[in-house]
Amino acid sequence: MRMFRGSTELYQKLVRDRIPQLIYAAGDVPTWSRLTDDDAYVAALCDKVIEEVGELRAASTAEHAEELADLLEVVQALACALGVAMSDVQPVAAHKRAERGGFGGRVWLEQQVALGDREP
Repeated sequence: MRMFRGSTELYQKLVRDRIPQLIYAAGDVPTWSRLTDDDAYVAALCDKVIEEVGELRAASTAEHAEELADLLEVVQALACALGVAMSDVQPVAAHKRAERGGFGGRVWLEQQVALGDREP
């Protein structure tokens, strides 16, 4: 994005740790702070997941690996912030895949009709 001298770009979002340094190196001045509140950090990471998924959807085939890497980085940071090791997530994912399947079958559920009463 082209910026003109004296112009300001408003972001108000979580960015990678080195982004302020890269902005300084480019000759611009960032205004930034560190999220010290754990809940705010987790919320910002959740917002970042949504942002990265949007970027992945808009990406060209050549950009898919880069966008998936960004999404993975955010998921790993989110797991860490929640106190969950990725090594603990993988067996849970494998169990869910074994019990419910994965997504490789491309199954699109249209609806479900209940044929009787049951508790949720």
